[in-house]
Amino acid sequence: MRIGLQVPSFTWPGGTAEIGARLADIGRTADDAGFYSLWVMDHFFQIGMVGPPENAMLEGYSALSFLAGVTKKVKLGTLVTGVHYRHPGVLVKTVTTLDVLSGGRAYLGIGAGWNEQESRGLGVPFPPLKDRFEQLEEALQIAHQMWKGDRSAFNGAHYQLTDPLSSPQPLAQPHPPIMIGGGGEQKTLRLVAQYADACNLFVRMGDDVLRKKLDILRGHCETLRRDYDAIERTALNTVNLAPGGTNAADVIAQCKSLAALGIQHVIFNMPNAHDLTPLETFGRAIIPAVAEL
Repeated sequence: MRIGLQVPSFTWPGGTAEIGARLADIGRTADDAGFYSLWVMDHFFQIGMVGPPENAMLEGYSALSFLAGVTKKVKLGTLVTGVHYRHPGVLVKTVTTLDVLSGGRAYLGIGAGWNEQESRGLGVPFPPLKDRFEQLEEALQIAHQMWKGDRSAFNGAHYQLTDPLSSPQPLAQPHPPIMIGGGGEQKTLRLVAQYADACNLFVRMGDDVLRKKLDILRGHCETLRRDYDAIERTALNTVNLAPGGTNAADVIAQCKSLAALGIQHVIFNMPNAHDLTPLETFGRAIIPAVAEL
């Protein structure tokens, strides 16, 4: 089992002046501890599940580029980009740049998007959900085309690219893994089966729902004649490793339960990650214990 780290909040002691140094410390510590992946949200306002919109929020790909410069091994990605606020041709170039400069460590995390408040607040068009799913499918088609080196014109209902050139090509082969976030059974998981290399679900759904979602994904793969085992199954969770809170044994037990369901890569966020001790605990006690699951 792979273990990842998500950093969803930048509201830390020391305020804005300390964000850069603390984020660098988190990145280096996670890299040294053996985390497989490191993620930031692709939001522009803080989201309600984490804090008020006024809390500090860094632009995702700038933060990942910064993290690429202070790490050596850990994979890097957004969890996840909303398709409506990054034009797919530019997004592919952005992810390719991250991949090349990091030595082939980028993921493309993408989804249909949901945060109307930040979109309206910053003047970004927020189409109806039906349109966003259509945009998502076209964006996935564009990513595959550009990373194959196919420069033929793309003429979709939402996007038109006369020369989708991607140079340089990414170092990751055949391309940076594409992760689609969300568990929608008819559209999202079908898109995973057709276009993606990874899915991302939420541990808080509970074991029964996670099992159902994975069964539905398997069904879409069978319909599309896609190898289900070629798709990395990931799940996002929150853990608070602290005295009196969750301990390492609890996390190991949860990872074993998730592995039994078919989850291969668990991504944790931690409210006290900036203290670094929880990351060190993962490296010392948890990551080695679940590596063979």
